[in-house]
This record gives sequence, structure tokens and C-alpha cells, in this order.
Amino acid sequence: MNAEDLKKRTKEFALGILKLVAALPDTVQGKTVGGQLVRSGTSVASNYRAACRGRSRAEFIAKLGIVEEEADESAFWLELIIEGELLKESDVQPLLDEANELTRIIAASRITASARLRLSKANKNQQSTIDNRK
Repeated sequence: MNAEDLKKRTKEFALGILKLVAALPDTVQGKTVGGQLVRSGTSVASNYRAACRGRSRAEFIAKLGIVEEEADESAFWLELIIEGELLKESDVQPLLDEANELTRIIAASRITASARLRLSKANKNQQSTIDNRK
């Protein structure tokens, strides 16, 4: 999956979250959970977009960490909606599955990007040592 596909997928996730929150009951519980879920669910897409525009590999990795946390937090609020019986499980489960899958995808991307950054730094340090010996 490339960056553009993931941008689209995270945006669709955010839109799905907005629709789901609109269906929550107009109660203290619904408003509280809904507010938290809107923040975390839309943050997945906005922070992934920001990560793609990162000025450095380190900034990209840091933003991916935020995306991973927000996707996992979204999964928590979705679980709470199901377990608190605020909506039917069948209405929530597809978004919960997507939140969990996005968390896994972003975690794997962050780990790969971090490994590449470490390798790049190691190669630069090794080259610097070779250059200093000349």
C-alpha cells in the first residue's frame, strides 16, 4: 500500500467515524465518547497527511507514532461503544476492525522507517570513519 492509498484510507476512516458519532445517543455517555472518538478518529487522517509532508525522516517517524496512538485510541473508544451498548455491535465492528488494521499498518511502517533511519545513520558514521582515516 502506498502513501496515497493510505491517505485515502485514513480519510475514509475519519468520515466513517463522523457518521458513526452522529448516530450515538444524545446522552452524557454518547456525547463524551463521541467527542473523544471524533478527535482521535479524525486525527488519524490529519496526522498521517502531516507525516507524509514531514521535513525529515525523523519527523515522519514521530508523526507516524502519533498516528499509531490515535488509531489505537480510536479502537478503544469503539470498543467502549460496543461494550457500553451505545450502538449495535454490527454497526461499530467494521470501524473497529479498520482501526485495528490501521494501527498494525502504521506500527509496521514506523518500525520499518525507524530501522532504515538507524541503518542510514550507521552507514554515514561508517563512511565518516573511513573518510577520517584517509
